[in-house]
Amino acid sequence: MNGEAIRAMAALVIRELIRRKDFYVLFILTAVITLSFGAVNFFGEGNLVRYLKEICLTLIWLSSIVIAVMTAARQIPEELERKTILPLLAKPVTRTDVVLGKFLGSWFSSGAALLVFYVFFAVVSASKEAHFEFVGWFQALAMHWFMLGILTSMTLLGSLVFAAVSSNATIMLVSTAFILGILRHLNTVALNQPEPIQTLLYVAYYSIPHLEFYDMRGLVVHSHPPIGWGVMALAMLYAAGYTAFFLVGACQAFKRKPVG
Repeated sequence: MNGEAIRAMAALVIRELIRRKDFYVLFILTAVITLSFGAVNFFGEGNLVRYLKEICLTLIWLSSIVIAVMTAARQIPEELERKTILPLLAKPVTRTDVVLGKFLGSWFSSGAALLVFYVFFAVVSASKEAHFEFVGWFQALAMHWFMLGILTSMTLLGSLVFAAVSSNATIMLVSTAFILGILRHLNTVALNQPEPIQTLLYVAYYSIPHLEFYDMRGLVVHSHPPIGWGVMALAMLYAAGYTAFFLVGACQAFKRKPVG
């Protein structure tokens, strides 16, 4: 494993995000809504403020998911299309190095964008509210970033399985929406189903990565006490396990993929 090559590829991915307009457009949209939250709070509408905080955090979630998926989805396919993968692999760089470099670059890029979103929103929120729970905000940011690690590795694997960047990105975005909105309730649905459907639903429920575990918007919106650090550590181990699983799959898929 070539650590220097992995770091170099990761740095290139981060610089690529800075040059693209995706992040800036999404940040401006989030900033406009966040500043609207600040204006409403000025007039003392507490309930409406909490509602707008939830809207802002939801937009941050949507923006971060789009950035993570689109960044990861185009990495290896663009290298293959431009034939730049050939001179890259001609150096002492393995295909595993390429996958890990692209993953780290995509993950840290989405993390940097996420940090900008959260810092901006936190500054506006802290300036308008009497109580600011720093630990809760930090936990929300950290959990959100680890969720993006799962999504980034899953998208990288998809980029080596599906034919086009657009199809991979669409499938990943739809899959994420289903996990966060519908599949998280499979265990409840399974309770009222006959066998073998019940067992199949339970298997599906325990097999999918539960991205909703990392949704801590309620903690931030309602200023709840922080979660236990032990619980947070378990959630991060869960994320690391799924991320590693998808990365191993991506490495194996890339080894079998022709690049000539």
